[in-house]
Amino acid sequence: MVAAYDVVVLAGGGARRLGGADKPAVTVGGRTLLDRTLAACPDAARTVVVGPRRPTVRPVTWTREARPGGGPLAALDAGLRHVTARTVLVLSADLPFLAPDTVRLLRAALADDPAAECALATADGRDQPLLAVHRAEPLRRELALLATEHGRLDHLPLKLLTAELAVRRVPTDTGADCDTWEDIAAARARIREHGRVLDEWTTAVKAELGLELDVDITAVLDLARDAAHGVARPAAPLTTFLVGYAAARRGGSPEDVAVAVRKAAALADRWNEEAPGGPGTSPGTPPPAG
Repeated sequence: MVAAYDVVVLAGGGARRLGGADKPAVTVGGRTLLDRTLAACPDAARTVVVGPRRPTVRPVTWTREARPGGGPLAALDAGLRHVTARTVLVLSADLPFLAPDTVRLLRAALADDPAAECALATADGRDQPLLAVHRAEPLRRELALLATEHGRLDHLPLKLLTAELAVRRVPTDTGADCDTWEDIAAARARIREHGRVLDEWTTAVKAELGLELDVDITAVLDLARDAAHGVARPAAPLTTFLVGYAAARRGGSPEDVAVAVRKAAALADRWNEEAPGGPGTSPGTPPPAG
């Protein structure tokens, strides 16, 4: 089993390349970059965000550096003071396409290598030190040594930390972080690409409504298509709304949704069979009894 973990998200910084905008609060696909990052680690035992308080979809522990704006090592040190798990995930708050699968991959890589102190993501051959899973004690040790050696942690580069740890590098495909408005525009365009827009929209709606539910998108769309084709176009959104309402009244589990979808789909089939020329009728003959 992979050990429980805490997460520290660094959500400060001046975002100079964004003209000083509050980068973690910038939206991509209607969700803030911070919320999109937090969605990649929903099973963390504790989530610590270092930076100014902002609205978030799920509860987090907020903290700040002693001197805000001191850079990533100072922010990481502040976050670690609230961590109790032996394993800690370290993230920047601008990873719009980070997925839970990537987090699991990094955690498993660290667990499988007893000699490693850190499993660090690489993308296009470059280290991503703010997408890494650490053993907490070696991380605290190196931060303390750096603070003693330099007399401070403020404004020290991250590479000083990773250079002293036993690092296992794990190639990943997480998509770029967002440092510029061009990066933001590219991320916003990417979520609208054919093949991912429905998943992105469904995830955004679930987050906005506070739903934790696996949705069988294909089944729902098939139901909407059948209702639109066999009844009338407005029947599609109305039917899917009623299915959701019925599932919620039954308890709202994935099984409740599946039952409601099946019942509505069967009704749509029966309705379509009764249509003139439908499979259940023939010209000049009455519909079948029952």
